[in-house]
Amino acid sequence: MIPALTTGTGSAAALVVVVPLLGPLAAAAAAAVMGWRRATGLTTVGAAAVILTAGVVTAVRTTDGAALAIGGWLRVDALSALMLIVIGAVGLIATFAGLTHLDSDLDNGRIDERGARLYGVLVPLFLAAMVLAVLANNLGLLWAAIETTTIVTAFLVGHRRTRGALEATWKYVIICSVGIALAYLGTVLVNYAAQQAGIAEHGTLDWTQLSARAGELDPGVMRLAFALLVLGFGAKAGMIPLHSWLPDAHSQAPAPVSALMSGVLLPVAVYALLRYRVIAVASIDATFVRALLLTIAIASLLLATSLLLTQRDYKRLLAYSSIEHMALVMIGVAAGTPLALAAALLHIVGHGLSKAVLFCGAGEILARTGTTVITDVRSLLTRAPILGGVFGLGLAALLGLPPFSLFFSEIALVRAGLEAGLGWVVAAMLVLLLAVFVAIAVKGSTMLFGAPTDRPSAPGPVLAALPFTIAGPAITGLCVVAALGIADWPLGPLLHSASMIAGTP
Repeated sequence: MIPALTTGTGSAAALVVVVPLLGPLAAAAAAAVMGWRRATGLTTVGAAAVILTAGVVTAVRTTDGAALAIGGWLRVDALSALMLIVIGAVGLIATFAGLTHLDSDLDNGRIDERGARLYGVLVPLFLAAMVLAVLANNLGLLWAAIETTTIVTAFLVGHRRTRGALEATWKYVIICSVGIALAYLGTVLVNYAAQQAGIAEHGTLDWTQLSARAGELDPGVMRLAFALLVLGFGAKAGMIPLHSWLPDAHSQAPAPVSALMSGVLLPVAVYALLRYRVIAVASIDATFVRALLLTIAIASLLLATSLLLTQRDYKRLLAYSSIEHMALVMIGVAAGTPLALAAALLHIVGHGLSKAVLFCGAGEILARTGTTVITDVRSLLTRAPILGGVFGLGLAALLGLPPFSLFFSEIALVRAGLEAGLGWVVAAMLVLLLAVFVAIAVKGSTMLFGAPTDRPSAPGPVLAALPFTIAGPAITGLCVVAALGIADWPLGPLLHSASMIAGTP
């Protein structure tokens, strides 16, 4: 049940809400004026740190059920604060790695100064759009923010302007535009239902008002609206049937951008569905909501498993793994109990940090070996011990091995599913997860322990030390994921409050 929320207003509340938006916008402006240089790159890193700090500050102020708001447009509660922490933490890893990545691209002639400037502008704008999505209290603004991420990331996916990158960009734009159009139609229907119910005190798309008076909305209209919203925002989350953009975009985008897309963009789309689920469960049959979400989740998990088993490209392997993990999160959202939602949110945190480490590591592997073919990358632990160690531990975290938090979030999902009477879902999930474990473990062991091939490496010494801009944040991220698996403090109370907000009314 959604707890009674007390709302904070005034200059202090406004500052806390606005700062995580102003930070990345300032970084984008600096890059636009000064072009790419290490100083502007560090400004973007600082913007990610500002978002993380704002997330921590708002978490402290909202864990007890309070909320900070600016009118009816922007609002932070425990669920928003948790997402700010995820955006900031993943952003720190990705933007740090971006310093070395972009310098390498410039040195090797893969991009020019104009391309570097554009990258420097778009990455903080991407962060700002995701921050706006989780701060939006108006559902129309939420839709607009997620649409903005599509526009910004389209240019980032095609950053290197190769044939493969441009093809992936068009595929991403077309499929996600279809998805976002479906989400727009769903939003329009929600607006219509709110008008019919006379909800207009703070606007017909005000989430606070809609969630409080959801029982007054027309069930027929809301059933159609929610189905459209699940398909639309599900496309951005990589869910079937509009999923096919994801492996191409993730494999062609620069590694730090792939880290942001997998670790943050997909969860932000799921966050939108979490907000709408609160309204849908109160306005239409809860069985319909659960059945729809479970159908999408299980189908996506089955698809990801089958493609992981046959995958030969390690960047695409990580991309399909993202579909798998978002499907697990959707199962938690479908179950809808406080335990299931807390487990799903913890899974978002662990997956985001782990996948950021892995994609940044994959970018470094590609730079050193010149290939993304799994069988052409061998004996990483021997040839590049630090890189191989970071990548191997990232895979261990992704596979849900203890002590990493994904192990405990998956166990909690199993327990929550059984308590919710979803035994068949849990059984199917466990069978598919076993297949996923075998697929990733076998392919990962080939890269880490396999006998070296005669394939020549890319220019530069294979045994060179891993740059601190990658090693430092990556190791820190893995330590955080491990720490969250050992103790729930300080995230436990926040997860509890967030799950209560997203739970069944």
